[in-house]
Amino acid sequence: MFERFTQAARSTVVAATEEARGMRHDFVGTEHLLLGLLHQPDSPGVAVLVRHGLDLDTAGAAVQRLLRVGGEELDGDALGAIGIDLDAVTERVEAAFGAGALSRPSGAAGRGRARTRTPFTERAKRSLALSLRAAQGRKDDHLGPGHLLLGLIREGGGLARVVLREHGLDLAELERAVEAAPI
Repeated sequence: MFERFTQAARSTVVAATEEARGMRHDFVGTEHLLLGLLHQPDSPGVAVLVRHGLDLDTAGAAVQRLLRVGGEELDGDALGAIGIDLDAVTERVEAAFGAGALSRPSGAAGRGRARTRTPFTERAKRSLALSLRAAQGRKDDHLGPGHLLLGLIREGGGLARVVLREHGLDLAELERAVEAAPI
């Protein structure tokens, strides 16, 4: 499938993987693909998002906020309110098991093997498949960032769609604008 990707689309997937790793996630989700797309602001399809005020910083902040709301990160103040001192717990664990014991090991894949690739979530995989269908439907001989954006929009769920909607974007209108752009 990746052989049809333009260099910009490949760069998008690499950037998405780097975004996931930067967030210490061991998966690439739709939110990471969206952020990866926003690393290509000059791509005609992605430029539609930028014209609507959604840039990498804005989307990144929205993803971080939504992940915190979803309970992905421990909040020391919230734990303190119920009598748990997160710093004290961290110190005790590290004293017993070594420094960094609570940190996710970068690239660890269990059973002692190093992970060389970050797996895509089912929604991200579906988005990629829908991107390919978008390219085929347009009879394009390549798959670019605009096709990837169409796949994210058409997937029907995922954190990327939440970010787009929260930004006030009408997804049907966005899809039409991306379709009209030279992808």
